[in-house]
Amino acid sequence: MSISKRCCAMTPFLVMEILEAAQAMEREGRSIVHLEVGEPDFDTPDCVKRAACRALDDGHTHYTHSLGLFELREAISEDYRSRYGVCVDPANIAITQGTSPAMLAVFSTILEAGDKVVTSDPCYACYDNFITFAGAEPVKVATSEDDAFQYRVPAIRQVLDPKVRAILINSPANPTGTLLPAEHMRAIAQLAEEKELWILSDEIYHGLVYEGREHSILEFTDRAFVFNGFSKLYAMTGWRLGYVIAPAAFIRTLQTVCQNFFISANAMAQWAGLAALKEAGPDVARMVAIYDTRRQAMLNRLKGMGFDIRHDPTGAFYVLVNMRHLAARFDGSSLRLAYDILEKAGVGVTPGIDFGESTEGFIRFSYANSLENIMEGMDRLERYLKEHHPIAAR
Repeated sequence: MSISKRCCAMTPFLVMEILEAAQAMEREGRSIVHLEVGEPDFDTPDCVKRAACRALDDGHTHYTHSLGLFELREAISEDYRSRYGVCVDPANIAITQGTSPAMLAVFSTILEAGDKVVTSDPCYACYDNFITFAGAEPVKVATSEDDAFQYRVPAIRQVLDPKVRAILINSPANPTGTLLPAEHMRAIAQLAEEKELWILSDEIYHGLVYEGREHSILEFTDRAFVFNGFSKLYAMTGWRLGYVIAPAAFIRTLQTVCQNFFISANAMAQWAGLAALKEAGPDVARMVAIYDTRRQAMLNRLKGMGFDIRHDPTGAFYVLVNMRHLAARFDGSSLRLAYDILEKAGVGVTPGIDFGESTEGFIRFSYANSLENIMEGMDRLERYLKEHHPIAAR
């Protein structure tokens, strides 16, 4: 049996490994609190579900345009105008089956073998695999906990060479839940202009912000590809609906890639996405308020256990916690620590190594779960600390 080298080089998505191990334990009768996966626990808003049913009743069960329904692209354009004051031509938007296919299409379009893409460390675990699958190389810029894991231009400059093609940013960020300030984004945009680089901006957590304000990279430059979708903000993970906003010069090629790889996104889901943008505002406001309550409750409990969280997360739905003093018992491995917490406490968490070397020894907690379950998970974690790490526990 011969498996391609590019697939053999692909690393596992560790949060999914933890989730699947937790699910196996549940099938054996164990009670598990899931604080590992970044998936909203809310049901999709009723207005979105009703729109999908109407689409079925109206016979919208066929291929759409390969770039997606024009009505949906118009609504996305209007959304970016109203939120950020930027003008996006609907013709420069491609609708995809989730944000991941959008990344695959863009990386396939702009990268040649041997090219490089600058990414922060830590960052979303799958970025590197998308980049290497396209034949390119991720170039890591280390960040520090003291600086809230912020991406800064002087550090980016140090890794630039003629092979660097793009800089990838994510704000609000996974796994940190922090936002890039406007001045940082402006500086990165100026650097991209100066060096004739592209910015790849993952804006999937936009709208999930509890303090401050998120910014789109399009406020600062048009040398950018923007990834976004409906999974997180509208609780539509299973609908698989995303999109990319791209410079006009790349759209025809992106369309060809989409035609060949995907044909078109799901027609019913696209009509549902249109309803999400036009009708789900009150549902989103309710969910965001509940996330904020959960965020504050989780932070209070973790700090009460003695964990030093130097910079509170203000976006997405994650809290990243330095647990290196606990991971030291496992040779510094956050993965082994995560499995130990799962086995002994019945709490699913994500190891920091999934996101980069800078967060080895950290653990990411997701508050995309009910407040009741979060409190139960915190109770279990506190008992785990007292029973298995009594010196570290208060």
